Amino acid sequence: MNKNIFLTAALAFLLMLPNLAKAQESDLGNWLIYIGSKKLNSKWNLHNEIQYRNYDAIGDLEQLLLRTGIGYNLSENNNNLLLGYGFIKSENYAQNGLDKITVNEHRIFQQFTSKQKVGRLSLTHRYRFEQRFVEEEFKARFRYFLAFKLPFKGTEETPSKYYLSAYNEIFLNTKSSVFDRNRVYGGIGYQLNKNVRLEAGYMNQFFESSGRDQVNLITFVNF
Repeated sequence: MNKNIFLTAALAFLLMLPNLAKAQESDLGNWLIYIGSKKLNSKWNLHNEIQYRNYDAIGDLEQLLLRTGIGYNLSENNNNLLLGYGFIKSENYAQNGLDKITVNEHRIFQQFTSKQKVGRLSLTHRYRFEQRFVEEEFKARFRYFLAFKLPFKGTEETPSKYYLSAYNEIFLNTKSSVFDRNRVYGGIGYQLNKNVRLEAGYMNQFFESSGRDQVNLITFVNF
């Protein structure tokens, strides 16, 4: 498998999105995600993130998420503490299913991220606590994220640039209904170079009484 095959498959996947969304009657959404990290030195880093989430494949905004923060490594390139801020604009459908209501949220969060290797398998644990200011209401939430990354088997001289990716993340509220949601994701990625990797995958969210599917297209940048 080479780069041209990967790009061709990704293009075909994108062309299929409108048909997938139609078949699922808007149960299939699309998330376009950019996640960047700027390494200041061996200890400090800046985090930045943009997520553009659609109810359908394209053109029906569900949520715009902007997130930034500053992180500190407790050990070399690992065990990262981060203090961050996020702005989230949500466009929720009203009960009639036609009109949309805009909800703005400001979010402060603290997180701890730890990485480990088990053979070729890379594991990432992330613990995040959020203080959410949703219009006039205050909410708090805990999140635990466990991710797996497994590179395709290459050779010692030419390691594969392709990898499999999966994660599970659970969200727990501090009051009212404790269970908020759970996200399960699986996808395939390509390491474009040492600083950039691209990933495409499928995610399902489980809520207390419903579920929802998304297609995720993600760009990770380290600079």
